[in-house]
Amino acid sequence: MTDSLQARAEQHLQLIRAAMERAATFTALPGWGGVIMGVVGLLGALAAARATDPRQWVLVWFLAAGVAVPVGALTMWRKASRAGVDLYSGTARMFIGCLATPIAAGAILTVALIERQAYAALPAAWLTLYGTAAVVGGVFSVRLVPIIGMAFMVLGGLAAFAPLAVGNVLLGAGFGLLQGVVGLVIVRRFGG
Repeated sequence: MTDSLQARAEQHLQLIRAAMERAATFTALPGWGGVIMGVVGLLGALAAARATDPRQWVLVWFLAAGVAVPVGALTMWRKASRAGVDLYSGTARMFIGCLATPIAAGAILTVALIERQAYAALPAAWLTLYGTAAVVGGVFSVRLVPIIGMAFMVLGGLAAFAPLAVGNVLLGAGFGLLQGVVGLVIVRRFGG
């Protein structure tokens, strides 16, 4: 084989590999991690409902997120390791990048809304941006992910016009019940 023919063949293989990687589906979704995150979300909603002022309410939800996020990350990493999925692959990177962008926007809005003492707007921001993260990340994942993202966005839309107490119930419905049920579906259909 001539050098130029071999170089073109290698270039074509690289293009094929890149196309296959882009077309792959990210399936290292943490089913049991989602269940645990859902339990944390329910406990967070119950504890936040007892808060006597909005700052305590925010603190409870920050604590819940401080538990849920590492659980999700650790269980995703463990599932990916068991399945031989490289979290640095193109598909995984795109999935995680798509999740991270709306979550980062949520963090920025959270700071701004707290500074303005617009606590009742937080549930809408959190639910809609988490839903947005699932919808756009779901492009690289199983069909269930963007569907659940839309459900989170609907809850966020409802929270946008609700007082803080109702928003808290909607947070519990999303980050608690919906997250937990989705975790169980993932366990059943796609493994733990």
